[in-house]
Amino acid sequence: MGLMFIFAANNRIMWSSIFYGIADLFENYLFMPFNLLRAMESWWMSNTVNWMFFVIGVIASIYWMGELKKYSDNGEEDKSISSHSYL
Repeated sequence: MGLMFIFAANNRIMWSSIFYGIADLFENYLFMPFNLLRAMESWWMSNTVNWMFFVIGVIASIYWMGELKKYSDNGEEDKSISSHSYL
């Protein structure tokens, strides 16, 4: 019984140290660029990641609307009310 308790305690310590190690990796190393951006004085520069995502989203939307217009102009789009067999 005593050996089993020691194994369980060591196993719990091992797992907690793994999760603390993962937390340390993210908080102290992988999120360092975001901490640097947060510490900047300029609002515009500190939101560069948000602006990049916004620009990528706008470009993707423009591309997608162009593709939809191309299919609509070619007459390939089925505009009937029940365009799917399950409707």
